[in-house]
Amino acid sequence: MDSTGRFCSLLLVFLILHHASGFWLLDVVFPPNAKTSVVASNNTPPVIIVPGNLGNRLEAKIDKPTLVHWMCYKKTEHWFPLWIDLNMFMPIGIDCWIDNIRIVYNRTTRRISNSAGVEVRVPGFGQTYPIEFLDNNRLAGYFHTMVQHLVNLGYSRNNTVRGAPYDWRVAPNENAEYFSRLQDLVEEMYDQHQQPVYLLGHSMGCHYVLYFLNHQPQAWKDKYIRGFISLAAPWGGAVKPFRVLASGNNDGIPMLSNIKMREEQRMTTTNPWMLPFEEVWPKDHIFISTPTFNYTTQDYWRFFTDISFEDGWFMWEDTKNLTGDLHPPGVEVWCMYGVGLPTPVTYIYDENFPNMDPVDFIYADGDDTVTSFSMSRCKRWAGQQEKPVHVIEYRGLPHLDIVFHEKVLSQIQHILEGQLDIPSEIDCRFGAK
Repeated sequence: MDSTGRFCSLLLVFLILHHASGFWLLDVVFPPNAKTSVVASNNTPPVIIVPGNLGNRLEAKIDKPTLVHWMCYKKTEHWFPLWIDLNMFMPIGIDCWIDNIRIVYNRTTRRISNSAGVEVRVPGFGQTYPIEFLDNNRLAGYFHTMVQHLVNLGYSRNNTVRGAPYDWRVAPNENAEYFSRLQDLVEEMYDQHQQPVYLLGHSMGCHYVLYFLNHQPQAWKDKYIRGFISLAAPWGGAVKPFRVLASGNNDGIPMLSNIKMREEQRMTTTNPWMLPFEEVWPKDHIFISTPTFNYTTQDYWRFFTDISFEDGWFMWEDTKNLTGDLHPPGVEVWCMYGVGLPTPVTYIYDENFPNMDPVDFIYADGDDTVTSFSMSRCKRWAGQQEKPVHVIEYRGLPHLDIVFHEKVLSQIQHILEGQLDIPSEIDCRFGAK
């Protein structure tokens, strides 16, 4: 793209952000600068960061047999940004992007593949750049503030702090190579620095970490893992995927309808995986209410049938037991999450379900995205494993802000420095000290 095209794309993004307070990138464009008042130290325990859903770059190369639109590229010689590419926000670009990023589910083999003629890769495994900023223009910041904070403390990018990005379209049962590489990365950092490693995850990335730890022998964890820092993990699953799968969620992007975004959101196995876990939620809790039926965790088959997405049922069947039993990780845990914000726990639809937006919501306590009921499930591990479990609730802290809020970064710093005084609650509301 020439300079004029880049300028137009950036202008479009700013217009989107100006008019769309609900757009999820609003909180990460130009992330806050990291602050520190301590002297940098070279005695830094190594850290690996595992991002959440949508939380790292993806790249693609295509040689497609057919096109969804004549303006889409049919073949590329080189890898190009798939997530995030600013061109995807253009009206025609969204159709091309959806066809490139979607996965194809095979009910017979119970396996997934990329769209025909599309190769997808995760760039920069072991490096921080694919999780610090999600685009080449360094506009969509994610873990940049946290990584820079660690660098200010004496950490070194791609040395003592490293990223472990993954294909977030796909649940752990089809990402075996990723976990092999993650194990190698842990062992490499241990051998290099002669210290066990901290694993730090955000949101769905915490489930990836839990799955990884649940498949390691205890002796291996005792040797290589110092602890697991969990940020805003939906330990009991999340309510939001109900809406995403039913009627879609454009996250406030004004030129994209929810139904259009639903096309992409149904083409991942991670959204069905993150539906509320049967073992955690009350059997009579209603997640979606319509004039003809109320859907609970006991009604997943009917839910997927009624929204004409039966593949979702099989995806959920394939993934529901991956971390649904919440088997303890077997390492020291710092479980940190936001509370005190209204968070949807029930979506109410009219007779146009599922092809129109909810007409009302029922709220409970949470971080605006995941309920505290779900995030607090980590408390049960305190009686199920020998290693300590520390729980810190941040009052007034939204789901995404937890990765760059100053009080969270300060607490992570204290953990890495080995400080033993762990508060149970920290007030992050405006004006709180």
